[in-house]
Amino acid sequence: MQSQLRSGAGLRASSSRHVVAGRPVQPCSGAPCRHSQQSRSRASVVVRADYYDLLGVARGATTKEIKQAYRMKARKFHPDVNKEPNAEETFKKIGEAYEVLSDDNKKAVYDRYGEAGLKGGMGGFGGGGGGGQGDFSNPFDLFESFFGGQGGGMGGFGGRQQTRTRAVPGEDERFDLQLDFLEAVFGSSKEMDVDRLASCGTCEGSGVKSGTTPSTCPQCQGSGQFVQAVRTPLGAFQQVSTCPRCEGMGQVFVPCEKCGGDGRVRESKRIQLKVPAGVDSGSRLRVRGEGNSGRRGGESGDLYVFIAVKDHPELRRDGTTIHSDVEISYVDAILGTQVKVTTVDGPVELKIPSGTQPGTTLLMAKRGVPRLGNVQQRGDHQVHIRVKIPKSLSGDEKKLVEELQSLQSKTKVGPFKF
Repeated sequence: MQSQLRSGAGLRASSSRHVVAGRPVQPCSGAPCRHSQQSRSRASVVVRADYYDLLGVARGATTKEIKQAYRMKARKFHPDVNKEPNAEETFKKIGEAYEVLSDDNKKAVYDRYGEAGLKGGMGGFGGGGGGGQGDFSNPFDLFESFFGGQGGGMGGFGGRQQTRTRAVPGEDERFDLQLDFLEAVFGSSKEMDVDRLASCGTCEGSGVKSGTTPSTCPQCQGSGQFVQAVRTPLGAFQQVSTCPRCEGMGQVFVPCEKCGGDGRVRESKRIQLKVPAGVDSGSRLRVRGEGNSGRRGGESGDLYVFIAVKDHPELRRDGTTIHSDVEISYVDAILGTQVKVTTVDGPVELKIPSGTQPGTTLLMAKRGVPRLGNVQQRGDHQVHIRVKIPKSLSGDEKKLVEELQSLQSKTKVGPFKF
């Protein structure tokens, strides 16, 4: 059967007439047709396979003939059987063709407007875009619902049926870890007892009671799906959902007494964690594969460790910068002195220059926190000076201060003019 060419508006082109800009034009006689020349110069026509040709049926084929043709073609081009490079693409197109021609409403739109009608909203089926498959079901889901999900009885299509019982990855777990101030600064090694779901040793993770075997789910017949016909103003549609009885596995079984059929049991495991230098409160570390075990052979989830850092009695942290306060007497502020400052590296001597004012900040370079991921780079330590002013003085102290005041008053300052 020859493919019939459709214009952008769904009108068939033949040797008896031309189509220019979507409008049929009467044929020209005599000299070469100017409309034909214009159409060739203005547009290029993309030829797509006709749905009837894809299934190998006539346009007047009955629903039964279309169904039989789809069954034959789907078996022939299913990727699990046909290993040719273009077999899967052909299989998808066959499913697309059957989905349209098996639905009376879509078939009527296609017969009148072609594929443009299905995509362009002429029959209420718009929204697919230019991809050609935006409004169509997954061809493998269509295949399984069409054949009733009979698994191995389909003559070699068991590989796709296994997608219904595919492995399910395990969930991630969370663990809250509290660190001392210096452990967060320089890193540490910690042991953690983590509660998580591990594979059941009795049933080896299958969830099936020992000595029994699973059987095909009687509700979905092994497909793992529940197919329900829904009628709408646009026609009848198939609504596919996960089978509630077997939860999409396609099989029912007697559950393991230890794990209750989940294939996993909760147990505690001791994990060694290396905390990198530079972490802070709110940091999150991921330990791959130490979360809950997967189901039906799925990969384990990850363990996420959330860090909380205890406060230090003398030091404060802002990113990679350490802050601390040092209190000195007003005499030391005037004359200068040396003090011991607590740092993350231990006590360090710091020189206070003479004439230091209250609120002065002195910088101790490279005495801060190592940068996370690059311990060679460190922040600074900022020391904030507080000058202590006494509320009361002894007699001798007061006398000395008064002498100092007298000396300052004799110092000539000025003259000032106001």
